[in-house]
Formats: sequence, structure tokens, C-alpha cells
Amino acid sequence: MKILTFINQNQSQRLGLLVNGNIYDVNKSHASLPNNMLEFLNSGEKGMDEMRNLERLILEGKIESTSLSYDEKILTAPITNPTSCRDGYAFRQHVASARRNRGVPMIPEFDEYPIFYFTNHNAIQGPGEIWCMPDHFQKLDFELEVAVVLGKKGRNIKAENADEYIAGYMIMNDMSARTLQMEEMLLNLGPAKGKDFSTVIGPYMVTPDELEKYKVPAKNNHVGNNYALEMTCRVNGIEVSKGSVADMDWTFAEIIERCAYGVDVLPGDVIGSGTVGTGCFLELNGTGLLNNKDFKPQWLQPNDVVEMEITGLGLLSNTIKAVETDFSILAKKKKPLSI
Repeated sequence: MKILTFINQNQSQRLGLLVNGNIYDVNKSHASLPNNMLEFLNSGEKGMDEMRNLERLILEGKIESTSLSYDEKILTAPITNPTSCRDGYAFRQHVASARRNRGVPMIPEFDEYPIFYFTNHNAIQGPGEIWCMPDHFQKLDFELEVAVVLGKKGRNIKAENADEYIAGYMIMNDMSARTLQMEEMLLNLGPAKGKDFSTVIGPYMVTPDELEKYKVPAKNNHVGNNYALEMTCRVNGIEVSKGSVADMDWTFAEIIERCAYGVDVLPGDVIGSGTVGTGCFLELNGTGLLNNKDFKPQWLQPNDVVEMEITGLGLLSNTIKAVETDFSILAKKKKPLSI
């Protein structure tokens, strides 16, 4: 199933089911189903079964409610109010390339355990405009990722069982302001202002059963579901990144195991994969300069259109917009104290 959130003619957010290119208002079509994604996820298997039944009735022509033609312009993020948002670090190629480009060796701990950080779950966005401040445009970047949303509460989940907790998959664009990010990470506290302004997910949530035909084995010595889903990113119609979900070294099952160790994970938690190899300008620029001293780095600019596409998960499109202001926190840096 493809489940989404859309804006109706009354400018209200509604939970929708996408069937054969048409959006059906879930609650109007099936009154026992809730009207927002978080409530739906909290309804567990009962809700999933009712949604599958609704899809069956639609396909059989037994639902008379009016549908809307699919249009990304009326979509929000599939889940607009996730309970949390974590981002992982699952693709070895990206990590190795980025470190090589900085002149540092591959960190061996990458192969020992999966890691993640928490990002701002109140800055989740879907298709459409992304408004950025002046400091964000100091090396503004995209990050091509896949994400899952959890559909069950759990704690101390073993990786062997963790895929059962995944309600669906989505495209994720982990927007990054690299100058802010690199400055603050000198203090060893992780990314904050460089990441907290926008995390884009969408255009809809795809349930795992739809991806069965793409399933491939996990990497050697790893456990959990993995899928051969081609990933691409285009900026202003030009392809800049290409990879595959199958290249994930750490699976979502293994990342969930670590997330849930000693703590509850909840329906509505969003977890990103981390950037696929070649999946951001930071990596592409570093590689380009390493190979050619005359390479011209590229960063996102106002009015750029970023399109991300993943097999089976749709197309996520955003336009970068600039807030008209001269307010800068980079300009407010104080001089360091003399030691």
C-alpha cells in the first residue's frame, strides 16, 4: 500500500490511500480508520488490516467516495508529526569517500556497530518549497537517503525480529548547511544547527509487502531485510547522484536494534539510512577536487529544484527558497578568548 497525507479543498490535512494514481480520503471511505498518520500507526495491525481491506474494496470498485488525481502539490510529509527522527550512517561507500577526501583513514569502528543521531522531528517537511536562511546557503547540501517509519512499540528488539516493527519506507532528503555543521562539530557534540532546519520525507509511505519483489540478501555478516532499489537525485533536471538501497552495509533491522537498546521505540518514529555513496555535494565536491584541482564545487542555490527518486518509493521534489533577511548567526561569532 501507498499511504500519504494530503491537503483537501478546505485546507485540512487528511490521511490518504493512493490506488492506481488516485488519492482516496481514508476516513471518508472507511469511517473506522483515523484521519492522520500517527493515529493510524498507533492502531497497529488492526489498522493495517482495515487499510488493506479498504484498498481491496477500492480495487473491486465497491468504494463510491470521490477520489483526487495524484498531485504532489497537495501532499505534505506522509507523517507530519513523527514521535522522533533519527538518522543513521549505513553506507560504507559514503563514509569512506568522505574521509578519503578529507585526507583521513577510514574509521574502523564503522564496521563494528551502527550509529545514528537525533535530528529535529519538528522540522519535518514533504514535497514543495524549503525555505532557508542566509547562513544555510553557506554550502547548502542535499543528502539522498531512504527512511523507515515504525508501526509498533518495542524495547530491546533483536535485529532478527526488528523488520516486524517497520510500517513503511519513504524517500528522505536530510538537508544540510555544511558551514554551520562543520563549525559546530569541532566541539564534538554532533550536528545541530547544520541539520535542524529541514528534513524532507515523502512523497508517501510504502508498506513492506510492496517491496518484496526487490528483496536481496543483506551484506555478509549482517541480518535483516535489504532491497535492490535504485536511488537517484537530480538538481535542476541534471542527475548528480546515483546509488542503491542494496548498498546499505548496516540494515534497518540492525539500526533499530541499536535504537531500541534500553529504550522504547514508538509508532511514528522515523529512522533514516544515512547518505548513499555519491549522495551529497559534500562528497561529490571532495572527490571532484581530489581528482581535478580545477574542479568547481557545487552547492544548492535559491530556486534550485531537487528531485529524488527511489524505485518503488516514488519521486520527491522540492524547490529551494531564500528567506529575505540579513539575520546571520555566523556573523555573531565572538572572538576566541586568549589562553
